[in-house]
Amino acid sequence: MKYRQTDTPPAAAAKASFSTSTAYRIEKDPRLPSQKKGARGSRRPDPLADVFEAEVVPMLKAAPGVRPVAIFEEILRRHPELGAGIRRTLERRIRAWRVIHGEEQEVIFRQTHEPGQVGLSDFTDMGELGVTIAGAPLDHRLYHFRLAYCGFEHAHVVLGGESFVALAEGLQNALWSLGGAPREHRTDSLSAAFCNLDRDARDDLTRRYEDLCAHYGMRPSRNNRGIAHENGAIESSHGHLKRAIADALLLRGTADFDDLAAYRGFIDEIVSRRNARNAKRIDHERATLQALPDRRTSDYEEVIVRVTSSGGFTLRKVFYTVPSRLIGHQLRVRLYDDRLDVFVGGTHLVTLPRGRPYPNGKHDQVVDYRHVIHSLRRKPMALLNLVYRDRLFPRDAYRRTFDRLRERLPDRKACRLMVDLLALAHERGCEAELAGQLAADLDVGQLPDLGRLRAQFAPDPACVPQVVVQLAPLASYECLIGASQIGDAA
Repeated sequence: MKYRQTDTPPAAAAKASFSTSTAYRIEKDPRLPSQKKGARGSRRPDPLADVFEAEVVPMLKAAPGVRPVAIFEEILRRHPELGAGIRRTLERRIRAWRVIHGEEQEVIFRQTHEPGQVGLSDFTDMGELGVTIAGAPLDHRLYHFRLAYCGFEHAHVVLGGESFVALAEGLQNALWSLGGAPREHRTDSLSAAFCNLDRDARDDLTRRYEDLCAHYGMRPSRNNRGIAHENGAIESSHGHLKRAIADALLLRGTADFDDLAAYRGFIDEIVSRRNARNAKRIDHERATLQALPDRRTSDYEEVIVRVTSSGGFTLRKVFYTVPSRLIGHQLRVRLYDDRLDVFVGGTHLVTLPRGRPYPNGKHDQVVDYRHVIHSLRRKPMALLNLVYRDRLFPRDAYRRTFDRLRERLPDRKACRLMVDLLALAHERGCEAELAGQLAADLDVGQLPDLGRLRAQFAPDPACVPQVVVQLAPLASYECLIGASQIGDAA
């Protein structure tokens, strides 16, 4: 068109490399071909012409959240002659109607985070990863802490639910690892911690949480129950962390760990690598955090229990054995997420692994055979119908051995021999080695020979130290007395 501004149509056409007739046609009508076409009409009749305004729109107004597929199925039920081919047309028509007439939707307001201001905590279930400890499935959650500004993360394996104890332990581990505390700490509603609690218990839990935050100078806050995006700065990070753990398990080749400590170390390594990527931002925010107090605060619940004549106590639907000398005494128990510390007064006695009841509410037991073996040796038949018999055996080989003994021996002899084997494991300190020997005997189909095992696991005379005591002559004491008198005279 710029050539036409200075040249005649034939000259402009020659310079633009098209024919003279085309030049005269453009001169007559400068519109583009696309501008000359009219709107294309529908090639077939509208199948929804009779039903959309009359039936579909009333449904949309009456139930704004109804899915298009539900309306499609209802229209087909009413008008089967329309056929399944109307589905896409109906969905497009509904989407267009909602753009103009639909309800207002909730808006997510993106936030600007300032350094040192907000730290967030939440729990996430890890059951889908299939982690096992020594072959046994590990039912656990992950406590997850994150700073909103720099993305610093801390994760702690939790064996129970979303309890205050798990929150207090995980949060304090995170803060001391970070070296400072933010000014606000935000959680979800801790719904699992509040379930089945009366009003007084809920108030106590709220007060303890507020006291925990006050100890570190943090302002406690919670998002509304069921509104996950209010905790979005950590909710989205859950997925990223879980995917990183799943990938690491795949690269590792197995999801089985020797013990819980090995799995916790595995999680710590993954989180450390993620933090290393944000090292500069973390260092920047760390400088703005509040200083930590001189010490941690309590991250346990304290309960008073009494030891019964059964040689233990029941706490939270779990029976725990303790040394029988404690029968009749009151104990002070500090209840952690993964253990119990047992005290008499201010004296620490023993640490027990924490147990939990079965999902159906059935009680469980945490039993140490060393606590009851001395009494069981006097009453070996008590083993036959012992309530916690399966929990008494420290390893699977002992349980299998007792089953084999009951198959081949009378109950009295089977119980006596099994109790003697447990006593041997306790007295000689050979629980693992004896379990290996019992498993070998089971593999060849023979019963354990107690005499042979006692000889096998007897103390080695070569390893027993020879202690020679040389008594000093009495005259040497006279010398000491004389030296003392000389010193006094001086």
